[in-house]
Amino acid sequence: MIDFLTNLFSDAQQWLFEALIQPLVFGLGFGGWVEDAYTATGWLLVGVLQLVVLVAVFGPLQRWRPAEPVHDRAAIRTDVLYTLIHRLGLFRLALFFTLDPLMDEMFGALRVAGMGTWHLDALWPGVTDQPVLSFALYLVVFDFLGYWVHRGQHHFNWWWSLHALHHSQRQMTLWSDNRNHLLDDILGDVIVVLAAQLIGVAPGQFIAIVAFTQLSESLQHANLRLWFGKVGERLWVSPRFHRLHHSIGLGHESAGKNTLGGHNFGILLPWWDMLFGTANFELRYDPTGIRDQLPEEGGRDYGRGFWRQQWLGVRRLWGSLR
Repeated sequence: MIDFLTNLFSDAQQWLFEALIQPLVFGLGFGGWVEDAYTATGWLLVGVLQLVVLVAVFGPLQRWRPAEPVHDRAAIRTDVLYTLIHRLGLFRLALFFTLDPLMDEMFGALRVAGMGTWHLDALWPGVTDQPVLSFALYLVVFDFLGYWVHRGQHHFNWWWSLHALHHSQRQMTLWSDNRNHLLDDILGDVIVVLAAQLIGVAPGQFIAIVAFTQLSESLQHANLRLWFGKVGERLWVSPRFHRLHHSIGLGHESAGKNTLGGHNFGILLPWWDMLFGTANFELRYDPTGIRDQLPEEGGRDYGRGFWRQQWLGVRRLWGSLR
């Protein structure tokens, strides 16, 4: 089954590349980047498939059992813009022309110095020959990393000043996953790419891990009254589990302290929250946002449109560094 899906995706990627991307690349005079364009075609195809799932599957689920009424469609439209920028590869395209050359040069220098690629799944005999086991191993490793990155976003004031944009959405929906400050996204992507290079994840496998994680995160952010039961809640992060992470006064604060902290930092697996004491399994659906957005707490403005939100994030970062 895995081989069938892999071959089906490869065939679709090849067709899209030859029919659309390759002629466009040569037409723009970028013939030297054909190999990179083929990789980008894979990301584009993944993004399109994700959008189909969001609209055709997650959208109806939201309308079936909403956690709260929809009252701010303008805020949701801004989140849709964030999603299109990320899932259709525009953000990755920007990184390709800025950070990727620096990363390639750094890893090239390391290999010249004798530091070859190390493959984590090669530590256990037979895992590399089992695509499902290899995929699961790397997925758990990246999820563990993601948990601690997320803890860092909520622990350090300067990092929270950027990550707060993600939590400032008062009308959380399936489109809210990519509502992030671009600097926050860049920092997170650099950490993940460094880890991928260090543990030897194959490019195709890396794309599959990212795509699978993004789809699960979109479901977690959905305006959906759904939990997985007492057992399921401890196996996979549900919309209920993650909504509490976005709840005002719960997901971004330490209990009763009004300081940075919170609960339910897990990306896919609630295991790390359970292990490190940050899990909250209360069956509740609270309003989302940040306490200082409330009128009685000062009514802080996090911005309505994309560029306003990005600018205010830079101002918050500067203020925290000062």
